[in-house]
Parts: sequence; C-alpha cells; structure tokens
Amino acid sequence: MIDNINEVIVGKTEVIEKVIICLLAGGNALIEDVPGVGKTMLVKALAKSMGCDFSRIQFTPDLLPSDITGVNILNPKTGEFQFKFGPIMSNIVLADEINRTSPKTQSSLLEAMEEKQITVDNVTYKLDEPFIVLATQNPIEYEGTFPLPEAQLDRFMMRISIGYPSEEEEIMMLRRFKNKNPLESIREVVTKEEVVKMQEEVKEVFVDEKVEKYIVSLIAKTREREEILIGASPRATLHLLKASQSRAYVLGRDFVTPDDVKDVFVEVISHRIAVRPEVKIKGQTEVKLLSDILEKTAVLGVKLYV
Repeated sequence: MIDNINEVIVGKTEVIEKVIICLLAGGNALIEDVPGVGKTMLVKALAKSMGCDFSRIQFTPDLLPSDITGVNILNPKTGEFQFKFGPIMSNIVLADEINRTSPKTQSSLLEAMEEKQITVDNVTYKLDEPFIVLATQNPIEYEGTFPLPEAQLDRFMMRISIGYPSEEEEIMMLRRFKNKNPLESIREVVTKEEVVKMQEEVKEVFVDEKVEKYIVSLIAKTREREEILIGASPRATLHLLKASQSRAYVLGRDFVTPDDVKDVFVEVISHRIAVRPEVKIKGQTEVKLLSDILEKTAVLGVKLYV
C-alpha cells in the first residue's frame, strides 16, 4: 500500500505510513496543511489502493447534517418513507475542508467516527467495516471557517501534516505529472476483507505492562505541565496505545516498543491539548511542548520480546 501511494505522493513515505497506521488502528485522521500540498490526492490514492467504497464530501457553509447521513423520503407508490443513505455510508470518507461548514453539520460526524454507526429518526444504521474519516483543513486561513470544537478534535486519532517537498522531490513530481496523472494508473493492492483482517491482527499486538505505564506517564505529563491549560483525555491514552500497536504491526513486529509510542505521540496528542495563551505568545507550540515531554520522560525496565 505504501509503495502504491508513493507513486502519486512523492517523498512522503513517513506521512503515508502514519495514515495507514491510523487506518489499521481503526481511527480517523485530520490532515491539516496549507493548500496544494496533496492532502486530497493522498486520500484518493489510499482509496484507490483498497477495494473499498469511497465517498468525498465537500464541506461548505450551506451543507446540512442530512446531506451527510441521509434522509427519509416518501415513496409515492407505497406511501411509506424510505431511507436514502448519504455519503457517510462508505468505507473511506473524505471530509474535504471540514472547517468550512457549521458546527451543527460537523457534529453529524461524531457518532459515525466514534461508534461506527449513524442514527436518523430514532433508527440506528451500522456502518460497514472498515470505516475511516479522513478530514482535511487549512490551518492558516480562518475567514469563513468554523474551528473544530475540542469534542470533535478528540475523535480524530491523529493530526497529520504533509509539508512541502524538497527540491529534488518537487522536480520528480513535475516529471511524473507532466504528461499524465499517476492517480489514474494506481491499482488496487488490498481487498476490503484483507484490511479488516489486518485491523483484527493489530489488536493482538503484544503490549508489555511497562510500555502501558510509559504511555500513561506521558499522558499524565500533559495534564501536569503549567504551560498546558487542557491535558490529553483518557480517549487519547487509548488512541496512543492503538496507534503504537498499529505502528509495530506496520513495521512487521508483534510487540510494541517505546520507540513505537514515541513515533506516534505528537500526531496523536498535539490536537488534544490547549496551550495557555500567554505561553503561546512567547513562541511555545503544542509540538514543542510534547517534544519536551518525550525528552524528559524516562523509559525504564522495558523488556523487549524478540
């Protein structure tokens, strides 16, 4: 899957790995970066690599919750209401520019993201597995946007940034896209059933008791630091564990090491903490504080099972 997506997204193997880690851990990802770096292209390439249903929702201020979940429509022949499913009834859902719609519409994704189901008119519909919401947003432009509330951000397992390519990577990109779009020639490399099987295998990845304590100690530090107004939630602890298991699995191991935890820590936690305004003015950011926590939290007595 990584090699396949690399045909389209040049030089961003680590970013692709993080998206796949999130997918196999059963989470959702927020891809946050400036326009034009390939956020939507990355999601499309992932979808084409998998034999799964894919839907794209372009979020706009006039979008309604029923435009996402679906709506009951009266059938004139039978005189009964029939439910017409919305684009949420898919395996991979691209929520493009999610912060451009109202909080009411944003909240229609909460149940689907957390419980893998939707409820319309007191009827609950289970979503087909695998299910992942990959949302994109531009963190720079705030005009005409609705910032995601903390409750919504906490539903995302990871916040991922793509970044600009290097000079060599950008030249390679020009050559690949000069005559055709490589996205058109991407092939399916895994089936829906294989993805579900991998997700189940990730759950079986062994986590030592000392690694569990290391995860909890990292989360505790986010709640103790004076610079942080709101620390990471218990859901963040669980997501950090699952992402660490998935990272170990992607690298071909059946046990988690502290390095797995360290590798995903910033992406899993950065969007869940709130830095005090007076500290932010001095140049401190979520990423800097979390990197400092990683550096100062000791890993003791972890036995590796090889």
